Amino acid sequence: MSTLPKLVRLETLSPKRLVGQRRVMSLVANTTSNLWRGFMQQRAMLPAGGERYSLQHYPLGYFTSSSPETLFEKWAALEVADPAFVVPAGFEVLDLAGGLYAVFLHQGPASQGAATFRYIFETWLPSSGYVLDNRPHFELLGEKYRNDAPDSEEEIWLPIKPR
Repeated sequence: MSTLPKLVRLETLSPKRLVGQRRVMSLVANTTSNLWRGFMQQRAMLPAGGERYSLQHYPLGYFTSSSPETLFEKWAALEVADPAFVVPAGFEVLDLAGGLYAVFLHQGPASQGAATFRYIFETWLPSSGYVLDNRPHFELLGEKYRNDAPDSEEEIWLPIKPR
């Protein structure tokens, strides 16, 4: 069973190089599972041990004037530390800029993530003293991530700046 997320920490992220695959989608035409299925089938072409990122890059104004049909970019990616790594065909590079992030822990099935995000955006953010920054949002899918298992855990990274 999912619980309300906990603000784990505020963290200034260093720039990172991600390698992965992306799709443009909307909330009503969400193809995240297909994106990840294709990515995982080809993951062996990437270096072992990199952190898995489920990343969203939203257009400016997305959270103030969008509808469920508004398009955004979704990535399935791994962090690649070696700057000399040659990116295989079928993959792209995303250089993730650093910056301040609020990091939350979601515990429970990924399918119950909507309640976590609702809490973050409707309760925590308005009372936090911060506003969203126009940088990618992402989830780190670490060793405890088990998709829809009740004991699954993932970190939600929200780009923020002082109000």
